[in-house]
Amino acid sequence: MASESRLDWNEKIQVTFSEDKMQAFVSFRRAEGDWRLTVPELEQILSAAGVKFGLQEETLRKLCERPQDYYLAQTVVAVGMPPTNGRDGYIDVLYDSDSSSRRPSEREDGSVDYREIIQLANVKAGQLIASRIPPEKGIDGMDVTGGIIKARDGKEAHFKVGKNVVVNAENTGLYAAIDGLVTRTDKDKLNVFPVYEVNGDVDYNVGNIDFVGTVVIRGNVLTGFKVRASGDIRVTGGIEGAEVESDGSIEIYGGIIGSNKGLVRAGGNVKCSFIQEGNVQAGEDVIVNQSIMHSNVRAARNIICNGSKGLIVGGLLQAGERVVARMIGNAMSTATAIEVGVRPELRQELNELRAQIRALSESLDKTEKALAMLNQLAASGQLSPDKLAMRIKLTATRRQTAEDLQTAKEKMLEIEKSLEDTESSRVDVVNTIFGGTKIVIGRYTRFIKDSVQRVSFRLADGEVVLVPYV
Repeated sequence: MASESRLDWNEKIQVTFSEDKMQAFVSFRRAEGDWRLTVPELEQILSAAGVKFGLQEETLRKLCERPQDYYLAQTVVAVGMPPTNGRDGYIDVLYDSDSSSRRPSEREDGSVDYREIIQLANVKAGQLIASRIPPEKGIDGMDVTGGIIKARDGKEAHFKVGKNVVVNAENTGLYAAIDGLVTRTDKDKLNVFPVYEVNGDVDYNVGNIDFVGTVVIRGNVLTGFKVRASGDIRVTGGIEGAEVESDGSIEIYGGIIGSNKGLVRAGGNVKCSFIQEGNVQAGEDVIVNQSIMHSNVRAARNIICNGSKGLIVGGLLQAGERVVARMIGNAMSTATAIEVGVRPELRQELNELRAQIRALSESLDKTEKALAMLNQLAASGQLSPDKLAMRIKLTATRRQTAEDLQTAKEKMLEIEKSLEDTESSRVDVVNTIFGGTKIVIGRYTRFIKDSVQRVSFRLADGEVVLVPYV
């Protein structure tokens, strides 16, 4: 570079950076004449411009050999190293009551053989239930100027301690305090509950059940009876028009024939063979092997009816995320409504808020009209002591009503915004969806007039659209 002055090179070469300084670029303003630029010389130019890290040696060599090929182009000559965030710690549950891995065998007629999975595998006192896996440290990155880019260390995981479990002194393991069954309840708390077994039907001989543990019923739950459990509920038969409620999950090895009576409600999952004229609510998923017919079913996450029959027809199904079925509706166009995209309880709360806002608005309007009349009397000096007391009371009422109205409107706006967050929400039809079905995603609705096969309903540009089901 002895024959070239720094000014000459500054006129020919420009070094620039990306906004985040993770890339450095070289551009040649002029490429004519005899270039005698070597890689060390180019490196010296880049260093003088502030490039300290991530040089692309092969690119530098090509630039120096044939600069004319890169004339007026921005060429990446250095690349920074992005930071690597540490993996978060997590809780490794060694023994879980979730029976998703214990699948029953399915007979040719579509019925299910549960004989192999009705035996409960319990844990013993002192047995390790879960281990706490520590987080990993992040690895810092570096931009092309040599600046350090801090990585995020992984977050610590914490045991969600329920009942009848203990954590060791090192806070690395969660152990059973009693013999029983591991059960997840609200907010993923891990518990060990004792098990109460009924060897037969829940009928007049047994009566209602309210147990602070897991309940196993080796029979049916008949109409009119109540079963309440802090843990899971397992029913080897079926449920009629009964009230069955669990803080954990509910497994019904038969089906639900509700006759539009009773309620099956779980904090976790509800799993069964079929639901007919039933009312079912789940804090997580509803998983049905055969059919859901003329029922009201609500799940905070998913409703899955994708077995050998996989039929949904009639009634209202509401899922926070997704509904999957082989067949939806029937050839007789039986009215069937499927709603996804917001937690069902929020839809109900939204309806309640709208009614509350109407009532509060009407009350505020009446209060303001009454105050206006009293204010006119006060202005003319005709306000009696009792009307003065009424005026003070109405003023306080107006203030409180206005505050309540504002709170309700803010809450309604918050829920309505959540209705817009429906990118991952969908209705998947593995086989056929028939006319007479209504699909609601978030706040948008689509009525199905003609049957269509193998489709997935998604939300795009404010419209419920059909895409091929994959």
